[in-house]
Amino acid sequence: MNLSDETALVEAIVFLENEPVELKTLVGVSGLSREVVLRALAEIKDRYDQSEHGLELVHIGDGYQFQPKQYLWDALKSRYGKRNDSRLSRAAMETLSIIAYSQPITRVEIENLRGVAADGMIKLLVSRNLIREVGKKDAPGRPVQYGTTKEFLKLFRLSSISDLPKLDETEEDRFRLNG
Repeated sequence: MNLSDETALVEAIVFLENEPVELKTLVGVSGLSREVVLRALAEIKDRYDQSEHGLELVHIGDGYQFQPKQYLWDALKSRYGKRNDSRLSRAAMETLSIIAYSQPITRVEIENLRGVAADGMIKLLVSRNLIREVGKKDAPGRPVQYGTTKEFLKLFRLSSISDLPKLDETEEDRFRLNG
């Protein structure tokens, strides 16, 4: 198999997957080495970054997926958006932001930062698979801690949580947990 065949194989695998496909899966399914798969992914990304393509190869969490280019999404989302991808309320976005920037975080810590009860928002965000339980805090009662999911990364087109926009000093104070 030559390089263009290897690249075509990796491209076809990514295309056929419904969810972001991890590097180890691409290696396993294709039978190619990790280095060859990484080279193929770089070539695919370069090719799809050209202006004549409506898709791009995005790195989401630990996986790769084709998605429409960001500038096309407004024209496409009414028909191709997820059924349950209705807009989040301001309160849900605020809660999600607190979790994203402060994770792992408990319900009580979220409530202290927001100043209001968070049970309903936490249930909503869990039901949308945007947050999940990530552990228990080593504190009295061992409260559940929450963090974001791969679905969160996908929704906001992030490779990892470190790709979140940086906060200015005032915003950092807003998300800082006291004690």
